[in-house]
Amino acid sequence: MSTTITNLFLLFTFIFLSQTTPSLSKRCHPEDERILLQIKKEFNNPSLLSSWKPNTDCCNFNWYGVGCSALINERVGYLSISNDTNLSSQFPPSIANLPFLEALFIFDLPNLTGPIPQSITKLTKLKYLTISSTGVTGPIPNFTDQFTNLVNLDLSHNNLFGTLPTSLYKLPSLSGVLFNNNNLTGSIPTTYGYFNSSSVTSLDLSYNKLSGKLPISLAMLDIYVLELAYNKFEGDASMLFGSNKKTLVVDISGNRFAFDFGRVELSQTITTLDVSHNKIYGNFPMAMENVTFLNVSYNRLCGEIPKVGYFKTFDVSSFVHNKCLCGSPLPNCK
Repeated sequence: MSTTITNLFLLFTFIFLSQTTPSLSKRCHPEDERILLQIKKEFNNPSLLSSWKPNTDCCNFNWYGVGCSALINERVGYLSISNDTNLSSQFPPSIANLPFLEALFIFDLPNLTGPIPQSITKLTKLKYLTISSTGVTGPIPNFTDQFTNLVNLDLSHNNLFGTLPTSLYKLPSLSGVLFNNNNLTGSIPTTYGYFNSSSVTSLDLSYNKLSGKLPISLAMLDIYVLELAYNKFEGDASMLFGSNKKTLVVDISGNRFAFDFGRVELSQTITTLDVSHNKIYGNFPMAMENVTFLNVSYNRLCGEIPKVGYFKTFDVSSFVHNKCLCGSPLPNCK
């Protein structure tokens, strides 16, 4: 389980436990029970869900991965199904019939296949949606502006294909977008430059088959973590940087970017910078004192390697295969 999923899973488990009040009477709403039993059937009745039994209370965490909340009238608001290599089925469409669901975590189910049904977009109360490390395929569902509560959208490490959804910028509470490690194609929509900079903190599109030039609108993107590694992007990526941005991490490695690195203005907060395996040229930019991880290898850079900040801790692998870089840890400049 990734660190991101683990943290969200523990956070929402704690929240729902704190909202749950013990009761000797059955709290499970009969409609929620009916839907959950249908979901179990669509999952092909896996042993993982053996605790899901009719006429028992689905609340109070008596049923594996199910949580109810007193704040939403004892309705099921939390569902987490994970870590089962034996579970084999298509994605259960009845999940979309749990109208009060606020958190859905489905991950580490490699034999879960089929598309994510568009009907999942009926779950407009969702705050956290994770479908990760599964075998699901098909396009990313089109999340409408009715998802005013959605905070984190993690669809990473699947077999999703198609293009990036264009309307995500309309979701006012969205903080994290993780679509990495799929088979997505096409370019980054112009609308991604319009993400709410006060809420969106991370965007990970790495390890896909995305291509083309970056839209100039991304100059407006001001987030903490930006990862575009190992796609087929080309052209200029300098608009991703800026001295007044709050950037902590930028990884654009493994693409075909070509721009003058020396003209880039880095943020004062950046700590991780990976631009390796591109066609980037020029010298080093200013303001690299706070960078604690650096990789500029396999580019066309020239000039002397700076002697600032953490540079003395970087080894040869951070700088190899450039046109004419020199200075420690490479040979001295002539």
